[in-house]
Amino acid sequence: MMIPTNILTEAALSFLGVGVKPPTASWGQMLSSAIEYYESDPMYMVVPGVAIFITVLAFNLFGDGVRDALDPKASR
Repeated sequence: MMIPTNILTEAALSFLGVGVKPPTASWGQMLSSAIEYYESDPMYMVVPGVAIFITVLAFNLFGDGVRDALDPKASR
């Protein structure tokens, strides 16, 4: 359940310039560099944003499924 939080934290730190340094790829760096091209081509910002969204959603759903499978009697 901590994987989505770690992904978002890394992306946020890289967006702010505190995360991993180039040439290591990061969605946060991609979003940060897309700011200067946003008015001419917004897809530079949409693609990494959607990739983060889909990855975090997938890990959340996977974590919920694993929790339900391992503890089916737990109440929500």
